[in-house]
Amino acid sequence: MPVEPSHVPSASVLTLVRGRADRLRNLMHGLARQSASPRELVIAWMQPEPAPDLPDPGCPVRHLHVAGEPMPLAAARNRAAEAARGELLIFLDVDCIPSLGLVAAYRRAAAQAESLFLGEVLYLPPGSEAGNAADDAALARAGQRHPARPAVPRTGLRPEPDPGQLWGLSFALPARAWHAVGGMDEAYAGYGGEETDLAVRLAAGGLPTFWVAGACAYHQHHPVHVPPLQHFEAILANAARFHRRHGRWCMTYWLDQFRAAGLIAWDADAPAIRLVRRPRADEVAAALRPDALFS
Repeated sequence: MPVEPSHVPSASVLTLVRGRADRLRNLMHGLARQSASPRELVIAWMQPEPAPDLPDPGCPVRHLHVAGEPMPLAAARNRAAEAARGELLIFLDVDCIPSLGLVAAYRRAAAQAESLFLGEVLYLPPGSEAGNAADDAALARAGQRHPARPAVPRTGLRPEPDPGQLWGLSFALPARAWHAVGGMDEAYAGYGGEETDLAVRLAAGGLPTFWVAGACAYHQHHPVHVPPLQHFEAILANAARFHRRHGRWCMTYWLDQFRAAGLIAWDADAPAIRLVRRPRADEVAAALRPDALFS
């Protein structure tokens, strides 16, 4: 949907935090170096108290506390969006350091179209000296593209026919579009599914999806589980909820991994997931890969 190109919307950056205060500080340092500052940073704390000694991100900071189960991701995003005052909502994962032009690129895109915008995320390797957010060129050299993600355009915008390409690490959309669909469905508990559900509902309401050049973020390394067995129960429950609503499966890559491990009986045409067995504690521990970049 075209918008008036002379108007560059104001932007709120929103992030969710549970632990990882060091990662948040790097995110905030990255915001302080932006070529165009956001109107504000909204931090939704999924823990009792904010972290101390936070740096100045170069814009006002608003703090929210989100109660609930240990990772109330959908609820935390909804509370942050409700509190945000910008016309454009930029969701940035706490593990991500924004490139110098991220905010400007998302704002420029929103001046051209009313859409769901996806930015590139490059993954920093373990022990990377670039993880201190001090040098954008070093971050760019160290960052690696996820093999399952398409390359972003070098300039401008590129349409994305599959709204399911939305990942929660970095994306933006007009605040009015978020509120028009009621934000994220908080019935998705724990990890997985809520982002794809949002994207599908936005597309059903007529909001197109675009990749954005220049809106790059750098994912700070942390160990990952391959497959994500620590989220086994939540992924199954949230995949089933998505299937009931939309008539198809999401998180199929992880469901394939669970099936290969002998934990579930399932295929893409199955009407339901049949539990074979739950992962043992030793299997969950063995799935932790300190050096893996991608889950």
